[in-house]
Amino acid sequence: MSSRPVEVSAREAEVLALLGLWRSNAQIATRLHITVRTVEGHVSSLLRKYGVADRRALADLAQTIADEVPPPLGRLAGLPQAHTSFVGRAEERDAVLAALTDHPLVTLLGPGGVGKTRLVTVAGEAAVPAFALGGTFVDLAPAGAEFVVQAVAAALGVTERSQQPLEDTIAERLGRGRSLLILDNCEHLLDAVAGFVERIRSACPDVTILATSRERLGLPGERVVNVGPLPLASDAERLFEDRALAADPGYAADPAVVADLCARLDGLPLAIELAAARSASLGATGLLTALGDYLRLLAGGRGPAVRHRSLRAVIGWSHDLLNEEERILFRRLAAFTGSFDLAAVTAVCGTTPAVNADVLGRLVDKSLVIHQRSPASRWRLLATIRACATEQLDVSGERPETLRRHLDWAATTAAALEDRLAGRWRDDFDAVAAELRTALVAAPPGPNPASYRLACSLGRLAYARRFLMESLGHYRLAAEHAPTLSDAARARRSAADCAQVVHDTGQAFELRLAAAADARAAGDGDAQAVALARAVELAGRFPATFRTEIPGERLGHLLEEAAAAGDPADPVIAARLACAAAWTAGSGKLAPDPELSERAVQAARATADPVLISGALDAVRTAAATSGRLRDAHRFSLERLALLPFMDADDPYSAPEIEDTYGGACADAVAAGALPEAMSTARLLLADDLLGDHPYLSASKVIPALVLTGEFDEALRYAATMWDSWQRAGCPPAFWMSAAVHFTALAYGLLGDRERFTTWRGRVGAVSGIPNPYNPQLAPLVAFVDARIAVHTGDLTDAPARLERAFQHVSGGRYEPYAHAAAVELAVMSGLPEAEERLSALKADAGENDWVAACLARIQGRLHGDCVALEAAIEGWRQLGARFERACTLLLHPARRLEGQAELAALGLRRTSPSTRDARRVRPAT
Repeated sequence: MSSRPVEVSAREAEVLALLGLWRSNAQIATRLHITVRTVEGHVSSLLRKYGVADRRALADLAQTIADEVPPPLGRLAGLPQAHTSFVGRAEERDAVLAALTDHPLVTLLGPGGVGKTRLVTVAGEAAVPAFALGGTFVDLAPAGAEFVVQAVAAALGVTERSQQPLEDTIAERLGRGRSLLILDNCEHLLDAVAGFVERIRSACPDVTILATSRERLGLPGERVVNVGPLPLASDAERLFEDRALAADPGYAADPAVVADLCARLDGLPLAIELAAARSASLGATGLLTALGDYLRLLAGGRGPAVRHRSLRAVIGWSHDLLNEEERILFRRLAAFTGSFDLAAVTAVCGTTPAVNADVLGRLVDKSLVIHQRSPASRWRLLATIRACATEQLDVSGERPETLRRHLDWAATTAAALEDRLAGRWRDDFDAVAAELRTALVAAPPGPNPASYRLACSLGRLAYARRFLMESLGHYRLAAEHAPTLSDAARARRSAADCAQVVHDTGQAFELRLAAAADARAAGDGDAQAVALARAVELAGRFPATFRTEIPGERLGHLLEEAAAAGDPADPVIAARLACAAAWTAGSGKLAPDPELSERAVQAARATADPVLISGALDAVRTAAATSGRLRDAHRFSLERLALLPFMDADDPYSAPEIEDTYGGACADAVAAGALPEAMSTARLLLADDLLGDHPYLSASKVIPALVLTGEFDEALRYAATMWDSWQRAGCPPAFWMSAAVHFTALAYGLLGDRERFTTWRGRVGAVSGIPNPYNPQLAPLVAFVDARIAVHTGDLTDAPARLERAFQHVSGGRYEPYAHAAAVELAVMSGLPEAEERLSALKADAGENDWVAACLARIQGRLHGDCVALEAAIEGWRQLGARFERACTLLLHPARRLEGQAELAALGLRRTSPSTRDARRVRPAT
């Protein structure tokens, strides 16, 4: 790469930053609201500009050139496109901009129809350049109180992650720096919005929130900017003339008549626009006459309530001027809370697309409907106008039938989107998601085929959109709407899968039991057997994730019930029963029976179900790992990885298996010393759109491999992110983070930073829930870290004790080989007489671990002064990509010490020479 700074565009800088976080092209496209093809173009341009070979090189580069890449200019994403000019409001606009400079929460307050949305978009565009991370506009008009968070998440392009609520993901995104969040139309969601805003303000002090509402949010520090009617004798008349000219280019009117009309309309922009839309047919004088009867009752008052009545009067007057065809469509459009397309109108409102298109056009001309032309034609009603349309729908008696048609349309639309999950569907889902949710919430309680279909499809779509808790809720609701008990059982099974994805295994267990009960009541013994077997497997396979452990005796009874309920000749039932039996018949927790595990794999292969096969393979890999067969465990994990392309990542059924496969494969590759495979698996995990965005789970998987390969800087960056994110999440129990914490301590110890080594060593108890770092499950890793640092620093003072601790056997200790190797190397350096005796055990470890094999060659080089053995070790480290270990070995080679010192310096470490004793004992190769 050239030493000259590379010039990149603001968009390229954004793409590069996201590449540095190991985001996929699809994730980047969603985050930046651009197409995947556009992302591919930016990546190609960055590869060319920086002269690097691949995405991984760009990702690594992004971590080191942050100062070189200019920050992108502030943008306001999601802003609605304006199709008319903005008139007046200079004073209010300046007041908003002034308030935003000093207040983190600003609310534009005013009645419906006063123009708050238009003002907030103009003010937001003017303000956003001052925000380094730009801003986002969120229209909450179609959102229900339960889905405020999803509306914001969709606008931001963020998704929920396993073990991290969606609101926390939003806070993480907004917490990266100074940004602007605009929440439009909050009045019908005051409690929900206020709660959300309060939590975001607490978590993200650099975020400024600009809201519009008819009522205050009622939060401390809220600055209110009142938005009143347009001033008469100036802006009100200008608005009327502008809109009248748009309706009729030949418009001309007596200014006095226009002034009188605007005064009667109280200067309300929406009322003025509705009236101006009729000017082409009535003229200003005719408008004044026609509106007289509607406005006469308002004479003598000019308070807010009167202004509201004047707006309703103008909307009512506009409605009364419609013909019957227009009135029918207008009132039926009240079924839609958000925007809609022509197909939706036809499905809900009846008649034909051609007729509806014509009538919609007429309603747009009369300013009763807004036409949104980009990216595809959609329409919507303003909230105030929709309220009047709803009244007309109630008066007509058509409301029940219209809502039934709306529910049917929603169910059909959701099913069609579900069928498109393999292609481009996300933007279309985001456009209708609020409408689909509203239809489901409005559905009457109890069994209903349309409600059931809609809830199931929404469950799948929400999961694919990575709104995990929402998906769980939809599936649970689907069970309540299920037409049959068998349908209810299917919905509960999917709900259980979702609960397992978010690591609520207790709820998943209970949902599987509920599904079994539904199946039993429906007379479906096979479904009952599968649900019970999966519940037993869940408890046996993931016991540490349960808040309350399920007794083994109960699991045994459940398994017996499952075996009695189902047909053992059915391949799926046989495989499910076999998997459950393998996990519960072992000698202890997470110690599946080896023989039964093999049978489970054979039974699972007969089903050709990749999820079921992977689960059975997890049993044999766990059995192999607990018996010390680390290469076998690694081989089984590779087989599980090979099954991932055949699993549907957008189906909750596959998700728990995908997550477990990645995590297990990373751990098994490290345990077998297969560092290249560990790194490649970790990169795959980081690129996964569910797991890769997780702030601490994904980081914890990549840190061990990075430390073992000597990539200390990258490992420590991930460690800082992991720790900060875990703390922001409320420090949940995370025993699986313990290894990453230990390896971080190892990196600091090798770098000579004793203070940070001590800090990270002390953090093990916090993440594991076990205060003693020498807990048996962690003892081999502790022994390895201590011995390896002692080898590097030449600290031989405690070598005998370290050797003894390293060889204290721990059942299932995947880090035992590492501990043995480091301790034996320390013993050789110390000249301990038992060092050679331990070499035989180390040779057995080398058969299971590539890292240990390379270390054994180095130990033999030290012990016998053998440069040939050192050369073998150097080559072994090279093949593993273990730069640090290779550099340390080069230092021991008489002819290659300078090369070793150079490599250590490149890694940010310094060691002038090996110990005198090592240098004396190693002789040149002949």
